[in-house]
Amino acid sequence: MPEFVLALDQGTTSSRSLLFDRRLRPTPCAQFEFAQHYPGPGHVEHDAEDLWKSQLKAARAAVRKAGGRAADIVALGIANQRETVVLWDRDTGRPVDRAIVWQSRVTAPACERLKKEGAEPLVRRKTGLVLDPYFSATKIRRLLDQHGLHARARRGEILAGTVDSFLIWRLTGGKVHATDYTNASRTLLFNIHDCRWDDELLALFGVPRAMLPEARPSAASFGVADKRWFGAEIPICGVAGDQQAAAFGQACFRPGMAKCTYGTGCFALLNVGTQPIAAEGLLSTIGWALGDRVTYCLEGAVFVGGAAIQWLRDGLGILKRAGDAERLARSVADHGGVYFVPALVGLGTPHWDPYARGLVIGLDRGSTAGHLVRAAVEAMAFQVRDVIDAMTTEAGVRLTELRADGGAAVNDGLMQFQADLLGRPVRRSRVRETTALGAASLAGLACGWWSTPAELARLWAIDRQFDPAWTPAQRRRRCGEWRRAVERCRGWLAPPD
Repeated sequence: MPEFVLALDQGTTSSRSLLFDRRLRPTPCAQFEFAQHYPGPGHVEHDAEDLWKSQLKAARAAVRKAGGRAADIVALGIANQRETVVLWDRDTGRPVDRAIVWQSRVTAPACERLKKEGAEPLVRRKTGLVLDPYFSATKIRRLLDQHGLHARARRGEILAGTVDSFLIWRLTGGKVHATDYTNASRTLLFNIHDCRWDDELLALFGVPRAMLPEARPSAASFGVADKRWFGAEIPICGVAGDQQAAAFGQACFRPGMAKCTYGTGCFALLNVGTQPIAAEGLLSTIGWALGDRVTYCLEGAVFVGGAAIQWLRDGLGILKRAGDAERLARSVADHGGVYFVPALVGLGTPHWDPYARGLVIGLDRGSTAGHLVRAAVEAMAFQVRDVIDAMTTEAGVRLTELRADGGAAVNDGLMQFQADLLGRPVRRSRVRETTALGAASLAGLACGWWSTPAELARLWAIDRQFDPAWTPAQRRRRCGEWRRAVERCRGWLAPPD
């Protein structure tokens, strides 16, 4: 009988799952969306039960689609939306409240207070991150304060974790409370140099150690999925945050290799080797850990990428389906002078401005829905260009190519525009679900399917290469106009006193 690795890809707007064989060939993907909750301006939440139920449903559907059985699955890997925080009761397993999503800016005032107290240098030195509401620590503290759970958390009665930890807890029937180094490195509580929860950071944010999961390498044992979920026990052997999983799935194993995932947000990672690099305006993060060997990356985070297309569909009703975006963008001859800066929840790399807000500029009487959609598509590429520029400058490397993946990467117009903006080739992976591919690859390494990353690199395959066609003058003009638009949206909301 054929054997498979099952990959769970729990994302921001949907839960996906598929299986991979030994040649890293994917089976059909099963995907289910779940509700988004917006309780206030800039605040985003998920019902953790929706995450669990949709992910379990997707995994079971993927196994059925593949025509396989649980007995054919040698291991399970998990990739997950990062920084999103769940708190749950150890005894009942029930969440104490909705999860606070990585996109949420609700803890911006707490971050501002800590900055004024001079905490940012300490945080930056130990975690490689910036003091921003994007990350997990202030979210955990907010939920503890909101529900008066500090005493119970100190006794270990209330548990906290990123989404991977919650899924592991549920899959193992409450037997394992664990996370991997990549997810831990996004919490502001984890020292990326010695790969441990840091007492000084825990005290700074007021988060009890007793509520946190055990941190393990990305390819390791994370317990066993109970047989009630799939009909047989399945070892959980690989875990990584979605962006690190995508970089691993894209086989970015050599320093200087970079990938960008075009999804709800856009996230670029640059492999910098076995030592972290401190870089202004960028994040230094753990890329993955194989045993004692830790690989570090520089990361740039664009908060609203494909989510802008979703907003045009759900918020403005301009699109019936997100897939219509490429057709409508091509319906106009050019951008018509229209720029859309989708700072709907602030700006990430390299600006880190939680008080920026979205802006559309350059409209005239000739502007159409096509121009607005085209501007939203182009905004993904402009933001990624800003990130890549900052990365290569800080790391002192020249980008030779960008490997692309994610739902929006199917848009040929976007990929060509990205190559034109960068002046470098963009190579799109043949396997579109590279986040799931990375989770499966890590699990396959841990269970012995493959012995080295080099074996995985030989299996990576390109779908299409997009080569730049613009002149340097064209590139300078368009990027200059974009920068002018970005400056006009920055600091729109006044910081709290």
